Amino acid sequence: MRKYAVIYRSVCMENLQYAANIVMGFASYFVFIFIFIMLWNYIYQMPGEVIAGYTKEQMIWYVMMTEMIWFASNSASVAGSVTTDIRGGNIAYLMNKPYHYTLYILTKYTGEWSIRLPMYALLAAAAGIGMVGAVPGFPISRLPLMILCVILGITVNAVFLICIGLLSFWIEDATPFRWLYDKLILVVGTIFPIEIFPEALQPFFKLTPIYTVCYGPAKLIVDFSDSKCVEILLAQVLYLAAGCGLMFYTYRKGVRKLYVNGG
Repeated sequence: MRKYAVIYRSVCMENLQYAANIVMGFASYFVFIFIFIMLWNYIYQMPGEVIAGYTKEQMIWYVMMTEMIWFASNSASVAGSVTTDIRGGNIAYLMNKPYHYTLYILTKYTGEWSIRLPMYALLAAAAGIGMVGAVPGFPISRLPLMILCVILGITVNAVFLICIGLLSFWIEDATPFRWLYDKLILVVGTIFPIEIFPEALQPFFKLTPIYTVCYGPAKLIVDFSDSKCVEILLAQVLYLAAGCGLMFYTYRKGVRKLYVNGG
């Protein structure tokens, strides 16, 4: 664990050098959120109107939180790094290092979002309070549980993206699979909460990683309940365990294929 702590610390220090660039990147997030605020203001024309169980303030905050997680985590870099290492041959060098390659990628990525996420969270909270007002009935005492849920959601997403990147051992480019996965996560559960979709599809969505990545953390922030918190955290732990098992298995199979074909 010590070597991963060193990797994490070095990546954090490296990203702190570019904190100004991270803040500048917040402009894209702000423009995106401003458009959605205008959209939901138009949809919620009646005061006090509720759509799919969300008030206008809750819906706007939901989108702000999911997009904050999406922009701050920069998850596309995970699968991209794995794909680039395998296609470029750098994997042959990294796999002989005194650490597990997949854990190295996961640790490196964690160091990146550990700097970006708090900065985006503070800026998003300030922008949200300024434009919409505070989250209705926000339980400040449950904030640690919400933060834990956000961290687990980002980690679950990263693990599955690494699994997708590892497909490059067998196919030339795993980018199309990553694109499909990203767009599914973005549309279902990020831009729109699961409750917006037909009731027949909602149970299916709750059995996929979509439920744990962005929807779960944002749902707890805008409408916290102890039962929902336990349900989401349990789902995240189960998906994290399953994802890690799949990640290690896929990597082991890929490395074996690499050895068989002469490295």
